[in-house]
Amino acid sequence: MKNERLKAALDASALFEGLSAPERDALLEISRTRWSPRSSLLFSEGETAGGFFLIVSGRVKVFKVSQDGKEQILHIFGVGEIVGEVAVFSGKEFPASAVTLQDSDLLYIPREGFLRLATGRPQILLNMLATLSRRLRTFTVQIERLTLMEVASRLAQVLLEIAGEPRAGREDIADLKVTKGQLANQIGTTPETLSRTLRKMSRRGLIRVNRNRVTLCDREGLKELSLGGGQL
Repeated sequence: MKNERLKAALDASALFEGLSAPERDALLEISRTRWSPRSSLLFSEGETAGGFFLIVSGRVKVFKVSQDGKEQILHIFGVGEIVGEVAVFSGKEFPASAVTLQDSDLLYIPREGFLRLATGRPQILLNMLATLSRRLRTFTVQIERLTLMEVASRLAQVLLEIAGEPRAGREDIADLKVTKGQLANQIGTTPETLSRTLRKMSRRGLIRVNRNRVTLCDREGLKELSLGGGQL
């Protein structure tokens, strides 16, 4: 793995924002690279957390499995994001499992080495607090979706998040980087219900679906639906 790609991933990471070149080099010195093919298990729920991962390329799914074997995706992470940091800083076991969705280049950062590096570097600790706060907010929103919202509202909200803010001169598109089965899992429904909901949204003129590309035709209508104010 080339150093340029590692440095680019570090620069893209909110956790390592503002590091000086010597600090970045020191971080790379204590870490090790890891190539993980698709479907590689990075850690399992209950496993002692000895370190965490920065995604240099690829995507990683974090999930839990219920006693009856049903999988619930908690989050899907991409380039520049970190995986497994919460348990590392509590010094406890991982509360969920993680597996690669694509062939992935990763940087493994051991807990003890990172804590030594972070000591006396308040920027890293402040970045960590901000990262953990964002993660907590993400899970709070996810719990709200799964417990309080109808499937159509959950889906509309997720499509708006994926698409991001509209840009002048560009199509308003949610580019799904996961399978529809994985998307259904994320919003707590079945693939069949997801497909029916997408068809209803299309018939209402809210979206246009072309495989894994969803064009947002009526952003305001989707916003209303995401807030529970619209019906399909």
